[in-house]
Amino acid sequence: MLPGLALAALGVAAAEGVHLLVPAVPMLTAAVVLGVLVAHLPGVRALVNGAARPGLSFAGKRLMRLGVVLLGLKLSVGDIVGIGWATVAMVFAVVAATFAGTLWLGRKLGLPGDQPLLVATGYSICGASAICAVSEVRKSEERDVATSVALVTLCGTLAIAVLPLLQHPLGLDAGQFGRWVGAGVHDVGQVVATAQTAGQHALGQAVLVKLMRVALLAPLVAAVVVSVRARTGSRAGRGAVQGADAAAEGRRPPLLPLFVAGFLLMVAVRTTGWLPGGALGLAATVQEVLLAAALFGLGSAVHLPTLARTGSRVAALGLCSWVVIAGVSYAGVLLTT
Repeated sequence: MLPGLALAALGVAAAEGVHLLVPAVPMLTAAVVLGVLVAHLPGVRALVNGAARPGLSFAGKRLMRLGVVLLGLKLSVGDIVGIGWATVAMVFAVVAATFAGTLWLGRKLGLPGDQPLLVATGYSICGASAICAVSEVRKSEERDVATSVALVTLCGTLAIAVLPLLQHPLGLDAGQFGRWVGAGVHDVGQVVATAQTAGQHALGQAVLVKLMRVALLAPLVAAVVVSVRARTGSRAGRGAVQGADAAAEGRRPPLLPLFVAGFLLMVAVRTTGWLPGGALGLAATVQEVLLAAALFGLGSAVHLPTLARTGSRVAALGLCSWVVIAGVSYAGVLLTT
């Protein structure tokens, strides 16, 4: 584990350096890009694919779980109630339309493996964190996860530059712009980077709406678990012998994975108000470091020649999904404000 974890730590430090030099680039975005670059550097490629691979894979899976758990400390029940039921309904509609539309289009385009599901999850919920949460219960291939993370990260990064240019042409005030960003941009860091261009009020609205989308991570993962359990059950039932049936049953994931239970527990802890501001700030820093290490590890699994073979289809899916979530969230903001 040690070589890969050490390399991930260096990647996190480099990503933080990029963010400090160019504040518009979120640390998590930089971590993904650096992971991809490291995996293709001639002098480092052998290390990434050899001695460092176990530690990088550990970071991409286990550290991501811990990051998702700590993500729950950003949300309380009061936050959800405070944004109003009309906005809650709007968020549900945006998530449902984006998830269903992206999943359908990804399958129509013939993307391999779990890529359609993972991209749909990342676009509709919370970017790379949601992709990794769903991939855990689906037992997705690492390259499917890495490709989906790369696509969602790229599109979310483009949003930082594009959406602020559209605020005034679309006639959005600061609050409306913040809600649009919160409903339509994928990763929490990308939401902050985009919304802050319109001021503190826009930033506050964006974060609240975004965290409402984050809250839907738990029911989405539970739904995926139900699907996986039904699939393994049906396979076991199609003429399998009793021993194979028992083995399939044993492979079924729990209805509420441990890291999702941890996420909900952290939401409950945040709701109690027991934790002081300093503890919440420390937890937010630890969460960002864990997610940056995980995304660096996932980025290092991206194989550009393989990605290029499905590049046009992946790009088409990303562009169409971006248009869907931006359009549906824009309509939702106009209807609820």
